[in-house]
Amino acid sequence: MNPGDSLRILPEIILTLTGVLVMLIDASLPPGWPRRGLGWVAALGTTVALWSSLWQLSLPVGTGFYGTVETSPFTVFFHVLICGIVLVALLLALDTLPEDSHHQGEYYALVVFGAVGMCLLTSAIELLVVFIALEISSISTYVLAGYRKHTGRGPEAAIKYFLLGSFATAFLLYGIALIFGATGSTQIYEIAHALAPMPNVPNLPLVLASLCLMLVGILFKVSAAPFHVWTPDVYEGAPSPVVALLSTAPKAAAFALLLRVLYEEFPTLHSIWVPVLWIVAVLSMTVGNLAALRQQNVKRMLAYSSIAHAGYLLAAFAGLGASGVAAACFYIAAYAAMNVGIFAVVTLVSGYDEKLPLVRDFRGLIYRSPALGSLLIFFLISLIGIPFTGGFFGKFYSFSAAVGGGAVWLAVIGLLNSGLASAYYLRLAFASAQRPAEEIANAPVHSTPMGIAVAAALLFAAAATLILGIVPDKILHASEAAAHTLRPPSEVQVTPPITANARPNP
Repeated sequence: MNPGDSLRILPEIILTLTGVLVMLIDASLPPGWPRRGLGWVAALGTTVALWSSLWQLSLPVGTGFYGTVETSPFTVFFHVLICGIVLVALLLALDTLPEDSHHQGEYYALVVFGAVGMCLLTSAIELLVVFIALEISSISTYVLAGYRKHTGRGPEAAIKYFLLGSFATAFLLYGIALIFGATGSTQIYEIAHALAPMPNVPNLPLVLASLCLMLVGILFKVSAAPFHVWTPDVYEGAPSPVVALLSTAPKAAAFALLLRVLYEEFPTLHSIWVPVLWIVAVLSMTVGNLAALRQQNVKRMLAYSSIAHAGYLLAAFAGLGASGVAAACFYIAAYAAMNVGIFAVVTLVSGYDEKLPLVRDFRGLIYRSPALGSLLIFFLISLIGIPFTGGFFGKFYSFSAAVGGGAVWLAVIGLLNSGLASAYYLRLAFASAQRPAEEIANAPVHSTPMGIAVAAALLFAAAATLILGIVPDKILHASEAAAHTLRPPSEVQVTPPITANARPNP
C-alpha cells in the first residue's frame, strides 16, 4: 500500500474520526446533560471533511488501496455535495430535535457515519468496496428512519425501509457475483476491458443478468418506479430533518454509483441500458406525479415528487457521453439544494412531532411568517422549474441531454409531466398565500422555534438554489469536469489490482 493512499480517502477518515469523537463525548457526559453541543462537533467535522474534499482537487487523478478507490473531479464533486447536504441536515437538526429527545448523541453520530458510506460509495471502483460502502450508508439511514420510537409510524418506516432495502442490496450483491463469474474480476475498469470485445464477449447471458440485477439494486436506492413503494411511508414516518437527508444525500451517492456502473463498467451495453432507463424514467415521472396529485399530507406529496424527480434525472442518461453525465450531476446538485430547503420549512411549520402535516395546515403561512412563506413558495417554484431557479436549469440540461441523445419523446413526456407536477406544487403555494381564517391567523406559526442553526440551513439552501438558477456556470463547469473523468475503457490504463495505484491524467 502506498503511504499516500490515505489522502485518497481523507474526507472519509475525517468523518469517521468525527463520528467516533461524538460517540466518545456522548458516553462521557453524565445522564441529563444537554447533548446539543455534539451536533456542533459533528457539523465542524463535516465542514473540515468538505474542505478536505476540495483540497483533493490538487491531487493527480488516480487510485489507491490497490485500485479500489479513486480520486478525481467526479469523486470530489459528489464528496462536496454530500458533505454540504449533511452539514445543512445537521444544522437543521440542531434546532429541531427536542432537548429531551432520546439518544441525541447517537443521532449526530449516525448522520456522520452515514456520510462516510455515501462518500466512499462515490469513490469506490471495486464492487466489493461498493457493497461495503452501501451497507455503511444504509444501516445508518435505517436507524435514523425509525428515530421517533414513541410513534407507531417511526418503527413502521424503519422496518419497511430495512426489509425492502435488504432485498435491493441482495439483488446488487447477486449482480456483483454474476459479473465476477463472467469476467473473473470485481474491479470496474477491468470489467470494462473484459467486456470491450462486444458482442463476442464470453458469458454474455451472465453479463446481462448482472446488469439487470445491479440496476434493480441501485434504482431502489434512488426510489425510481417501479422500485418506489417504500418512499411515501418512510418519508411520512421518519422525522423531517431525517427526510431532508434521506431524500438527497443517499440519492446523490446512488446516482453517482449508477453513473459509474453504466458509463465505466457497462459502456459497451449502452444500447441495452438506455432503453431500460428510458422506460424507468417515464414510469417514475408519470407514477410519481399522478400519485402526488391525490396527496393531502405534505411529506407524502413530496415523497411522490421525489420519485418524479428521479425520472427527470434519469432522462439525462439518454444523453450521449459527457453531456448526459454533466446534466445528471448538475440536476443532482439543484435537486438537493431545493429539496433540503423545502423540508427545512416543513420541519419548522409542522414541528418534530408533525402536528400540522396537511396542506391545509399551511394556509396563510405567508401572512403569519412572511419569511417562511416566501421561502416555501420559492422552493416550490424551483421544484416546478420556473426560470431563475436551480430547478429550471436542472430540467433544462437534463431534457437537452435527452434530446441530444435522440430521445426527443422522452423530453416531451418530461415536459408534460412537469406541467402536471405544477398542479400539486401550486396547490401548496396557493394555500400558503391564502388569507388565513381568524383562528389560524392567531395561532403561532412555528411549531419549532427558528434558531441560528436552522436559519443558516435555510440560508444555505436558498442561496444554493438561487445561485444555480442565476449564475450556474461554476457548478456546470464542475459537472462537466466530473463528466470528463468518466472515460470509456479504451482510455483507461488498467494494471493488476495488487499494483494498480494511479490513472493517467486526462
